[in-house]
Amino acid sequence: MFRIIVDADYACFTRPECKVERASYLTPTPSALVGMLKSIYWKPAIRYVIDKIVVFNEIKLASVRRNEVKSKVLLSAVKNKMNGGDKDPAILTRESINQRSTLLLKDVKYGVEFHFELTGIRSEGGKECDGKHAEILGRRLDKGQCFRQPCMGCREFPVRSVLRVKDFDLSDVHESLKGDTDLGTMLYGLKFHDDPRIREEWDKKYFSDSVDAFFYHPHMIDGVIDVAAYAKEAGL
Repeated sequence: MFRIIVDADYACFTRPECKVERASYLTPTPSALVGMLKSIYWKPAIRYVIDKIVVFNEIKLASVRRNEVKSKVLLSAVKNKMNGGDKDPAILTRESINQRSTLLLKDVKYGVEFHFELTGIRSEGGKECDGKHAEILGRRLDKGQCFRQPCMGCREFPVRSVLRVKDFDLSDVHESLKGDTDLGTMLYGLKFHDDPRIREEWDKKYFSDSVDAFFYHPHMIDGVIDVAAYAKEAGL
């Protein structure tokens, strides 16, 4: 079991129903925090499970409007250009500009309690055990190491710090978060159809993008979301 405290200037945990204008959930989703942890340490042999989320700071929302592009660089155009073709992979902002607003969170600070499980995938010629991965993860957390910048939901909102702790001081939870807060239906995570844990196809090298989204209905009690309890109820 690991416990960390993360904070950031901004965060956006986008609601999937908001396709045109981004709007954040009021608290992090388990899948967003799993993505953040994978930026610190990840191997195919393990998968992260979020057990508890603690919201320390008052929930503050802000709206920003930015110019973005509505298309992306095509891989086929890049390959064509690399092979001496005449396709131009560049995106001209004047032709592809798109103004979008984002409803995001300001000045966030979260406590995250989590553990990991072995997936059954093994390194070539090696054996996998909990202790090895726990030691590596603990060392990376203590040293503040990561192989890419951890973020709060969207890549443009980087995490300011990640601090490993023995326990959470719930007296630091803001007064406005006291009581029972119904957070509504929130995204829990994604489950891929060809997950090798289901079909036991460990030697398969390519997997499809066919996936199902799973949702849960949590309550925040005095700033604490017991993710494990709700996930167990929902059979996740």
